[in-house]
Amino acid sequence: MNYNELIPVIRKLALEAGDKIMEIYGADDFDVKVKSDDSPVTEADEAADALISAGLRSAFPDVMLVTEEQAATHDTTGKTFLIVDPLDGTKEFVHRRGDFTVNIALVEDGVPTRGVVYAPAKGRMFYTQADGKTVEETGALDKDTVGDMTLLSVAASDNSALMVVASKSHRDQATDDYINKYAVKDMKSAGSSLKFCLVATGEADIYPRVGRTMEWDTAAGHAVLAGAGGKVVRFDDHSPLIYGKDGYANPFFIAYAPAVDLKSA
Repeated sequence: MNYNELIPVIRKLALEAGDKIMEIYGADDFDVKVKSDDSPVTEADEAADALISAGLRSAFPDVMLVTEEQAATHDTTGKTFLIVDPLDGTKEFVHRRGDFTVNIALVEDGVPTRGVVYAPAKGRMFYTQADGKTVEETGALDKDTVGDMTLLSVAASDNSALMVVASKSHRDQATDDYINKYAVKDMKSAGSSLKFCLVATGEADIYPRVGRTMEWDTAAGHAVLAGAGGKVVRFDDHSPLIYGKDGYANPFFIAYAPAVDLKSA
C-alpha cells in the first residue's frame, strides 16, 4: 500500500461522509432500523457506507474491504484489508448527542497502521500521516486543501492522578471496578472512537473497554492512538489487540498511554 496515496483518499472520504451524515442529522426526522444484533442503524449509516465503499473500491480495487454495514457478506478476513465504520456511535447520533465518528483504517498483518477518525458534529478530525504519525487537523477542514495540523503525542501520565475516559452508552459495574484499581484524578465520558482520540491527544490517560466491540469500531481509533505513541492491548493478558479475527469480534481491551502503570484485570 502506498501511504502517500492512501491518506488523502481516506481523509477526503471521511469529510464527504461527514457532510452526508450531518445533512441527515439536521433533518427533522430520520429512519432508525434495528439490526439482527439489536443495534440501531440509520439512513446516515447506510449513506455514509455507500459513499466510502464506492470511493475505496475505486481507488484501491485490489485491497480487501470490510465495512460494518456489509459485514454479513464477508466471510473471514485476511491479514491486510481496509476496514470502515461509516458511523460509529449510532446511539449518540439518534439521541443527537454529537459524539459520533466516521472511521476508516488500513490493517496490515493484523495491525491497524493508518487511519482517520472524523467527528463531524464536533468539527474534530484525527488521522495518521503517511509516515505513521498522528495529527489533528484544525480549521476549515476543506476537502481538497489540508489545513493546519497539530502533531499528537500521548500524555506523560502521572499514575497518582490519572485521567480516565469511558463510554457514554456502555458504562457498567465491571468497567467501574477496573477503573477503581487506579488513582483517578478525573473522568470523562465520550461516545464512539473519540475515546481513543482523547488518549492520543493527551486529554486522557487510559480507556478501558469491558464490553462488546467489533474490529470496525476500533481499528481507526487504534491506528490514531498508535501513531501518537499509545497502545491497545487485550484486557485479559495485556497482549496486543490484533485484527483479522474470524467474525470480527474484539475481546475486552485497554487503550492507554505507555506511562500508565497498567493493572491486571
